[in-house]
Amino acid sequence: MVTNLPTKIETRDLNVYYDTTQALFGIDMVIPKNQVTALIGPSGCGKSTFLRSLNRMNDIILNARTEGTIRIDDQDIYASGVDLADLRRRVGMVFQKSNPFPKSLYENVVYGPKIHGVRDRQTLDELVEKSLQGAGLWEEVKDRLEKSAMELSGGQQQRLCIARALAVEPEILLMDEPASALDPKSTARIEDLIGELRENYTIVIVTHNMQQAARVSDYTAFFYEGHLIEFGETQTLFTKPGNQQTEDYITGRFG
Repeated sequence: MVTNLPTKIETRDLNVYYDTTQALFGIDMVIPKNQVTALIGPSGCGKSTFLRSLNRMNDIILNARTEGTIRIDDQDIYASGVDLADLRRRVGMVFQKSNPFPKSLYENVVYGPKIHGVRDRQTLDELVEKSLQGAGLWEEVKDRLEKSAMELSGGQQQRLCIARALAVEPEILLMDEPASALDPKSTARIEDLIGELRENYTIVIVTHNMQQAARVSDYTAFFYEGHLIEFGETQTLFTKPGNQQTEDYITGRFG
């Protein structure tokens, strides 16, 4: 798929293996900057593997190996000498299950900046406010920043995790089913937030919910059994898919 938009991420002939099992097969994809790209497909099709490859989280899995090229702003992130801490600062991740630290809200948000050497209290205070505002949580929690993060509701905890990711000022946000464990109201808030964040971040989201993909994304990639079957503008892919397999999946004939 060719787009006139600036490219943020490009993969070429990407193959991922877990020991002797191949999970991704020759994935070529161009992900545009400041857009939301959704990854859809049945369980076990390679969506999360692809997502984790974009910040090298697969590196921590025993016997996992990656072949091919992934470029972010034309830098090969699998080249020798790449600083993984810096890569994961630039490419933040929000997981399916909210995972706040058992610390105060404030300490949750400043955790990443402190790791990266930020110590000035005023700078940290400003980062906390900016990140919580970015995650749509500031007004709800600004008077209880020293309270435990574990006291928040599930939806608030997930937005706190988004704020924690934003605090290190990333360029890309990876989201692995960020609303799958939430109630409908919290899910709607997360979806609204994704729409707001696209102005400043490139977002890649894995979702099992095709209605959610249609609502929040600009582009959609359909994976099946480790292969990229189709990738294109979301509206086109959902209304006029170019592949019969894609049509069968989005119309519920399988998956």
